[in-house]
Amino acid sequence: MLDMLERIFKFRENKTNTKTELIAGLTTFVTMAYILAVNPAILSETGMDANAVFVATALASGVGTLLMACFSNLPFALAPGLGLNAYITYEVCNLMGLPWQLGLLCVFIEAVVFLILTLTNVTTFLFNAIPKDLVKGLTVGIGLFIAFIGLQKGKVVVASDDTLVKIVDFNGSFHTDGISAVLCLIGIIVIGIFHVRKVKGSILIGVGVSWVLGIIAQLTGLYEVGPDTPSVIPTKFIFDGFGSFSDAFAACFSVDLSSVRIIDIISIVFSLLFVDLFNVMGSLLGCTANTSMVNEDGRVRGMKRALVADSIANAFGAVSGTSTTTIYVESSAGINEGGRTGLTSIVTGILFLVSLVIGPIFIAIPGFAVAPALIFVGFLMAMNVVDINFKNPAESIPAYLCFICMPMLYSISDGIGVGIISYVVINLIAGNYKSIKPLMYILAGLFVLKFALF
Repeated sequence: MLDMLERIFKFRENKTNTKTELIAGLTTFVTMAYILAVNPAILSETGMDANAVFVATALASGVGTLLMACFSNLPFALAPGLGLNAYITYEVCNLMGLPWQLGLLCVFIEAVVFLILTLTNVTTFLFNAIPKDLVKGLTVGIGLFIAFIGLQKGKVVVASDDTLVKIVDFNGSFHTDGISAVLCLIGIIVIGIFHVRKVKGSILIGVGVSWVLGIIAQLTGLYEVGPDTPSVIPTKFIFDGFGSFSDAFAACFSVDLSSVRIIDIISIVFSLLFVDLFNVMGSLLGCTANTSMVNEDGRVRGMKRALVADSIANAFGAVSGTSTTTIYVESSAGINEGGRTGLTSIVTGILFLVSLVIGPIFIAIPGFAVAPALIFVGFLMAMNVVDINFKNPAESIPAYLCFICMPMLYSISDGIGVGIISYVVINLIAGNYKSIKPLMYILAGLFVLKFALF
């Protein structure tokens, strides 16, 4: 048995062993399991059934991660990406008023385009054409955007006629919004403490603590159940919601396109592709830095196969009924535990599939317990701001405009557009036109048309 595993995964070549890989796979799952609660909570706001989203999330994560193991023998796990699910929910469906089925169709189209670009090596060209500081600004912006959504879901930030947003009134609505905000803030603090202590699964622990405290608050009357504050106590523990999944499966192919503008589809697909590309490449390069998975040229071994697996998993996720499935940076948790081969991914993928049995537990997690995960992941993404070269204003000003506009405009795609346009205009007029790649002119022109005409 051990000899067979050695032949398949090449443990000696990768300086690892079976025990290390098993522990690494479990560690990665623990750090990522929060997505099983967060993704249904976000995508259900589009009108999708939360049970169906949960099944799609577990399937896309499990199957996608297993595909990664089979295609590349790398220890990466995949799941629906935070930020991209928020983009589909809050921008495509809520702001643009488009049906969730169309959003999933755009995800599927983006996955096919990504696969074609990967097979033709265009993804590497695109990655190298975009200024690196702008890419970092994009990551920071998505982090701020999902953190803002987390503050809203946790009831910490509420709408205001005078200042657009303000902190919740803890006295006026303590037993509903107020207690929700308190439990959200406790969850953030718990995650922060465990993260500082380098405890694996700190995000999942924080979500669990907020939820358990919420159950206690409901039982003692501190948390009152109402129209906007559903019960936080699960009524069942074995999942039986597979029937709703049949309504969502392949729903992306049944959308009526007669009333949809082609420019909207192009804009959505491009935004998804742009964010997905740099999320995947950034995760691949970031998680493997200073490991044996990187060769002498600084390239990740099997990177092209990993990108193929990612795009196929993305397409499968869209058909299943979830937003963009992508490589998770939380894979670094397992890699830090010594995971170096696809066996790590197999363990993580199997655990995602097993989680289908206890689905109601994840689905019952309330918004105020999910919110700390969003806010903290936003922090992890926003840390990239320190890598932006602020000593070079021609590079850093567009990056700043990109990441500040995403939460302010409540739009990932608009933030990308502002960053690209400002980069081209600033560098062109300042005389730095030699630093502008031809692709940037094309992208800037497309975004100008989008803002001017649509």
